[in-house]
Formats: sequence, structure tokens, C-alpha cells
Amino acid sequence: MSKQDPVMIAGDDGPADCCAPLSTAPVDEARAAGLAKIFKALGDSVRLRLLSMIASRSGGEVCVCDLTPAFDLSQPTISHHLKLLRQAGLIDCERRGTWVYYWALPDVLDRLSAFLATPEAAGAPA
Repeated sequence: MSKQDPVMIAGDDGPADCCAPLSTAPVDEARAAGLAKIFKALGDSVRLRLLSMIASRSGGEVCVCDLTPAFDLSQPTISHHLKLLRQAGLIDCERRGTWVYYWALPDVLDRLSAFLATPEAAGAPA
């Protein structure tokens, strides 16, 4: 498994704080810094595609050997992008022999989704 320290979406207040949507209260400095790292990682189209490929993979994980051919980039460049996604706490990995297998971290994606959620306006059309 990865030895990277994941970026925290929540502050030190625990699970209740992690799911407070953006629209409910201003974000404190520490939480904003963690979120900025995640959004910076997602701000690159290659990394966004990689995350999508990993998260949507049947079976929940994908070998790097299956990711690299989808891009017109070198293997070291793909590895760099994957490292940035790991450092942002969006994916994790494990080496198995020659290959490295990646999987998305659904809890982080769920917390990020909850953070971006907006309350439905009362009486608004569906």
C-alpha cells in the first residue's frame, strides 16, 4: 500500500465536519488548503481521466499496464500523474510483482461530493 499521507478534506473535528457542504458555512484555512490540493490534482485533464478510468473500472482496481496505453504520454509521465493523485488522497496503490495496481478511495470521493453538494431550493422545479 501507499505510504503517502492523504490530504484531509475534514478538519480535526471528525466525520461531522467532513460532510458540511460548501454552501452551509465558510471553509477554514486548514480545510481550504487540503481541498485546494485535491482540486489542483483534479485540475489537469490527464489526472481527471486517470481518476475516471480507475474509479469506473469493474472490479475496483486497475493495473498501470492498462492505463498507460490510453494516453499518448510516456510511462514516467503517467506515473507522475498517478503519484499526484495518490498525494491528493484520491487513489491508492499496491505493487504486485512487476506491476502496480490502483484503486479509487470512495470515502474521499464521497466526502468531496458531499462538500460540493448544494441544498435544493424549496419549491424549485426538479
